[in-house]
Amino acid sequence: MRKKLPTYFYNPVTLTGMYLSLISLGLIVFLTIIELLASETKPYMGIITFIILPFFLIIGILLIIYGIKRERKLEKKGKVRYRLLPVIDLNNPRHRKILTYFIFGALFLIIFSAFGSYKAYEYTDSDQFCGTTCHTVMNPEYTAFKYSPHARVHCVDCHIGSGAQWYIRSKLSGAYQVYAVLFNKYTKPIKTPITNLRPAQATCEQCHWPKVFLSEKLRKITYFLSDEKNTKWSIDLLMKIGGGNFESGQTSGIHWHMNIANEVKYYASDDRRQVIPYVRVKHENGEVTVYRSTDEKFDESKISEANLKKMDCIDCHNRPTHIFHYPNTSIDDLMSIGWVDPDLPYIKSVAVEALDKGYSTKKIGLDSIGITIKTFYEKNYPEIAKKKQDKIERAIYETRRTYERNYFPSMNVSWKVYPNNIGHLYSNGCFRCHDGNHVSDNGKVLSRDCNTCHTILAQKFEKESLRISLGGINYKHPVDIGEAWKDTDCDVCHGPD
Repeated sequence: MRKKLPTYFYNPVTLTGMYLSLISLGLIVFLTIIELLASETKPYMGIITFIILPFFLIIGILLIIYGIKRERKLEKKGKVRYRLLPVIDLNNPRHRKILTYFIFGALFLIIFSAFGSYKAYEYTDSDQFCGTTCHTVMNPEYTAFKYSPHARVHCVDCHIGSGAQWYIRSKLSGAYQVYAVLFNKYTKPIKTPITNLRPAQATCEQCHWPKVFLSEKLRKITYFLSDEKNTKWSIDLLMKIGGGNFESGQTSGIHWHMNIANEVKYYASDDRRQVIPYVRVKHENGEVTVYRSTDEKFDESKISEANLKKMDCIDCHNRPTHIFHYPNTSIDDLMSIGWVDPDLPYIKSVAVEALDKGYSTKKIGLDSIGITIKTFYEKNYPEIAKKKQDKIERAIYETRRTYERNYFPSMNVSWKVYPNNIGHLYSNGCFRCHDGNHVSDNGKVLSRDCNTCHTILAQKFEKESLRISLGGINYKHPVDIGEAWKDTDCDVCHGPD
């Protein structure tokens, strides 16, 4: 039989490379078609299609080239080899038997390998894989994720998403992370991936449509003071969440920043984007207004389009999933639903103190919470310790559960290390820009007035009458600090420092 290719193609190395290349190419084409026809894209399918299989394709091509070069060198030296490949003679009973075993064995192996590979692929696409198998350092984030509003959104949907470009970028950025985990070189706590996350338009806005950010939303919040009687007070806020759809008319509201008719860009002087001295707003009519902080010193000449960040969802909703809750609000919530008894003297302050002591290990923390709360009542309120033992035990149980979900001493993780930009009570959040100190050239100020983002409809203290007005009331600080709260950022007193 006449050979269609030169003699030096017919060697085991080159033929192995050819088979490897053809199989890889066939799988790339097949998976690409599956990806195009699928109603829902799978991020790890793209990694296999665009990263792993091309790697084997290149190896196959290199084997082809190496085999050809090696055979040509041998031919030049006069070392021509014939019958390099094994000969199968089907007239030979021994050959037939071996071939039969080989074919059935190969089919068996292919079927089970395909099944096993698919199951392995499925697992690598799961949240458990991201949170527990390869990424053990992600235990704090995985735990927070399980109790978050996005617990049913897969990790890869936000951290990778669809499209080959971001498959590759996410894996390249993760290459150092693999090295860091293997050789214990990672930071504790790990840094939030601020700069290498996909734009919110490609992730968040696939479910949250900006055009429906309309009107206002009522929010009722219950607080307890850290006094003996755990004095209860509440506030009703009408959150101005509008601004998402300029076609509906009035566009004032928090989501004005996301209105497609406006463009808000800012410069952050720190890598966590907590200090923002420069804000530029481009309005629908093309007018541009620049606000500069009068408090922060920065060199404006170094600001360029390259280091300006266009404002999107993540700039405010920076902890949409991996939320480490504040001890004060956690205990307030438990007390408001009765899971922690508000009638236990000082339970608010005792529970918060027990949570936030800064333990060296989780076990020590869980043990100490029980000892701290129980000892406090046995020492200061022995009668209550006896009569309300079950209530105290329930308070200990709930406080421990809060600790387990929000504190991870082995990774130095707690609410203190990850600022949450929604609101302004425990971190600077809104006041990064709306601090009353960002001023434009014509004197316009980014206001810190409470009514900028919400209207205070009602405020009620336990022993005082209800203050209510549909037009809004003036805020009253629960502790008398005079007028200081009006020009002092909340996190100065309530924050981690």
